[in-house]
Amino acid sequence: MSVIDEIRMRPAPVAPRSWDASLAVRLALAVTVISTLLVGANLATPIYPLIQVDLELSPFAVTVAFASYVVALIGGLLLAGHWSDHIGRRAALVLAVLAGLAGTTCFAPAPSLPVRAAGRTRRGAAAALAPGAGAAAPRALLPPRPEWASRFPLRASAGGVAAGPVIGGLLSLLPNPTRTPFLVYLVVLAALLVPLVLLRARPAPTPAPPPNPPPVPRPRRPAVPRAARSSFRMAATVGFLSFAVFGFTLSLAPTWFAGIAGTTSRPLVGVLAALVLGSSAASQLLSPRGRFGAPAGRAGVAPGVGLLPLAEVTASLPLLVVACLLAGAGQGMAFRVVFNEVSLKVAPALHAQTVSAVYVITYLGSAVPVLGLGAAAGIWGLDTSVTVFALLVSAACAALAVGSLVQRSRRRTR
Repeated sequence: MSVIDEIRMRPAPVAPRSWDASLAVRLALAVTVISTLLVGANLATPIYPLIQVDLELSPFAVTVAFASYVVALIGGLLLAGHWSDHIGRRAALVLAVLAGLAGTTCFAPAPSLPVRAAGRTRRGAAAALAPGAGAAAPRALLPPRPEWASRFPLRASAGGVAAGPVIGGLLSLLPNPTRTPFLVYLVVLAALLVPLVLLRARPAPTPAPPPNPPPVPRPRRPAVPRAARSSFRMAATVGFLSFAVFGFTLSLAPTWFAGIAGTTSRPLVGVLAALVLGSSAASQLLSPRGRFGAPAGRAGVAPGVGLLPLAEVTASLPLLVVACLLAGAGQGMAFRVVFNEVSLKVAPALHAQTVSAVYVITYLGSAVPVLGLGAAAGIWGLDTSVTVFALLVSAACAALAVGSLVQRSRRRTR
């Protein structure tokens, strides 16, 4: 069937020339779309200092530009996070790529903050469609291995987020650094449409009732199955705190890192910004299993984030690197465990909407605290504000780790 038929939720015959790709290819394509969309979302991270100077932006304005993406992403998750359950995984990924193209086309030549925020908003809409479809597709393709299926989207997301600042820093060495990286990205994103459109789609897990389906799937209030609510609350809390760190890393941190490192090198700033994200992605591959994985991860985030102010006071680049690596490794270990627990307790037909609900709370962490940090930086300065922010997040992670250990100990004694 065609993508248009899928989006309209109307049955159609299978196209005779459609591409019936293998399971491995379908899995790789879903993972590639997720990671590519998130690369684009963070491509601007090392370029924010240049944009800030060019447009004469305050720290709060930078966080507004960053948070516009997150706000649109959250709104999209609420309105359309469940769409792939009804229109199919392939159609949802096509819509995500198209929204990403629209957002990048708007963001690249933007001459002002409102226009750049509009571009970021469209890219947030693109990312809203991807998590549910991208996380649910591996689950459908690997029904005997649900644990493996839940790891693929997490690693694709973490890898894409981590690669974005590094790729953005390298592409910014080309002429016209505030535009060229996004033009290159446009070409890559457009190329992804070709295999997606040619792919033979599989039926949606929850098709619309005949004979007159609605024009689009109706908005659905975020809901989590009763059996998964306890795991959902833990995953959402861990996600909120860890993404507060990610939000800082991807918005104001490049300017702050450059001051500690004493450099204006955009590739180096991009690498520093990617340390937390890359360490998170690596820990999801290497972190040990066991019931203490999540508490250990949260315990790792606390000292990692807590060391950031010390790195600034001592102007120590090695200490900054250690702090970022420790915080990222702890986040990846903790979030992998709690996200996997949620995934295993949800039926495949409800997977996309549940994952989207987790990400709604998680992405709030990269918007609300970061906007507060930007506002505080305009009043008390960036260094003081980052110190208070880091200490608060560190204390919250430590408390969560202790509480989790106590809860698990009580379960064992019952």
